[in-house]
Amino acid sequence: MGFRALNLVRPFLAFLPEVVPAERKIPFKERAMYTMVTLFVFLVCSQLPLYGIKASEGADPFYWARVIMASNRGTCMELGISPVVTSSMVMQLLVGSKIIDVDNSVKADRDLLEGAQKLLGVLITVGEAVAYVVSGMYGDVNELGYVNAGLIIAQLVFAGIIVICLDELLQKGYGIGSGISLFIATNICESIIWKAFSPYTISGARGAEFEGAIIALFHLLVTRSNKVQALKEAFYRPNLPNINNLLATVIVFLVVIYFQGFKVDLPVRNKHSRGYQGTYPIKLFYTSNMPIILYSALVSNMYFISQLLYKRYGGNFVVRLLGQWRENEWNGQMFPVGGLAYYITPPSSLSDVAANPFHALVYTAFMLTACALFSKTWIEVSGSSASDVAKQLKEQQLFIQGHRDTTASLKKELNRYIPVAAAFGGMCIGALTIAADLMGAIGSGTGILLAVTIIYGYYESYEKEVQAQGGGSLF
Repeated sequence: MGFRALNLVRPFLAFLPEVVPAERKIPFKERAMYTMVTLFVFLVCSQLPLYGIKASEGADPFYWARVIMASNRGTCMELGISPVVTSSMVMQLLVGSKIIDVDNSVKADRDLLEGAQKLLGVLITVGEAVAYVVSGMYGDVNELGYVNAGLIIAQLVFAGIIVICLDELLQKGYGIGSGISLFIATNICESIIWKAFSPYTISGARGAEFEGAIIALFHLLVTRSNKVQALKEAFYRPNLPNINNLLATVIVFLVVIYFQGFKVDLPVRNKHSRGYQGTYPIKLFYTSNMPIILYSALVSNMYFISQLLYKRYGGNFVVRLLGQWRENEWNGQMFPVGGLAYYITPPSSLSDVAANPFHALVYTAFMLTACALFSKTWIEVSGSSASDVAKQLKEQQLFIQGHRDTTASLKKELNRYIPVAAAFGGMCIGALTIAADLMGAIGSGTGILLAVTIIYGYYESYEKEVQAQGGGSLF
């Protein structure tokens, strides 16, 4: 049944956009150039406004996830990476629950799974584009006109397909890492730098203030006669980025980098080369940032659906159970005040935790459980489970020192470490995210965790390339 379900995708493969895998190993400089071009295309799409929309005013349903989903309101990159991540999450759940059976050792199965995920990504792109237009995010459909509405949907779908192709371009050997990771890291780093150095002024009860925390610090020290009060305001000002937020961000960066070094090195030998001895590292963050990416996609889609339903059917009991929303007087955005959406939203501060301990407890349990489950399921889908690693080591004629040279023995030993590293590592990522949110780190705990793990991954890729060529610089 599983294979029949997967075979349903086969007729559509010829119509899906595809990037042909690289036939040769592309030099690092060339791959870096492809990566830069990919990033340039993404940044252009992020600033290119959608043709035919009315001014985007009012609350933004995706305000909470814009940075993490690499999207920008009112532009061609409105949907960001949401369709790609959502399709990946859905396929992961289908494969993990054995609704679809896939043998990762068979290339035909891997191709079909990749095609199914791509097809689902395109369908989700179309669905989200239609939902955005019909929900009135760009103005009333009757005022827009059906031609304009169709053009907006076409632009969003075309941009979504570009994102899918850019991600595939990098993953097929032409670039470094994946497009999804690259876009997320760029968006988060841009957000952090902007909130630290933004020259925009915002009028409030205390008068005009600079948005950027560092610029605001110098401005307050220069303009205020009471320097102690100026420092206190710069460190603790509410509703705008402050120096404490910036320091929290730096601390979280350093802590995550420190945890990146936690690993278990299994000694491996080659059964044909007696002199060869190496190690197979199993890191604490075994699945890297995938648990938090999938968690973000799940929560952002739930927020979007909950807000749309609450606007139209706010009096319905089931809708209110899913989430109740209120507008923030400071920035005009909607925030959850009740229902499931409220309980999966991080507490704003330690005082909020003290005032609503049940909310904090439910959020913590949900975050840790979701990250652990996503991480443990991901190893089965991505081909990094104990059985998959055992097959890879067997194919390379490697065995773990002190154990028999059989796949069963390798799998048994790896099963002692990999599932634990996946689940516990996922929980650690969730715990670090919670701590970053409570400390008030800029860009949210989720965003910072993603940025650090992605940047560190690029650093590791660079170091591997340097070692492969025997040292020196690759540029």
